[in-house]
Amino acid sequence: MKHERRSAYIFIVIILTIVADQISKAIVRANVLGRTETTPSERIPIIGEYFTLMNVENTGAFLGMGSDLNPTLRIILLLILPILVLGFVLRHILKDKTLDNWSLFAFSSIIGGGIANVYDRIVYGSVTDFLFIDLGGIFKTGIFNLADLSVTTGMIILVLFSFKKKKTS
Repeated sequence: MKHERRSAYIFIVIILTIVADQISKAIVRANVLGRTETTPSERIPIIGEYFTLMNVENTGAFLGMGSDLNPTLRIILLLILPILVLGFVLRHILKDKTLDNWSLFAFSSIIGGGIANVYDRIVYGSVTDFLFIDLGGIFKTGIFNLADLSVTTGMIILVLFSFKKKKTS
């Protein structure tokens, strides 16, 4: 892939990831009653009770981890550190010309999802999470959003391709 097309591909994936995430969160904030101190979030079934939509503002990281940290530590761990890591990852994928398209897609998805959640923390002071899956005890997730899904999908792709590369070498 030529350098210009490669860079465009990276930035298009990042931008589309951010846009999809921010649009979905804006729709949820506007249309789904959120959790307050005294009431739980409205639960809207998408596929029965297996896949539901809700509105939870998460002041921490994944599954609310870090929400009870003091404000200075929370700024360092949930804003400054992620921004630095995302910057280094972006620099890496722009410079490393040996990365295949799947790896570029995976890293770009991770960067886009990371930027989208950092943006929420800066602008709203929390991240809007709204998707929940419960397959009757077989499989159950925490409440997540499209940015989380992008980061997770990117990580899964990277892990699968690392195993594939190890098998072929």
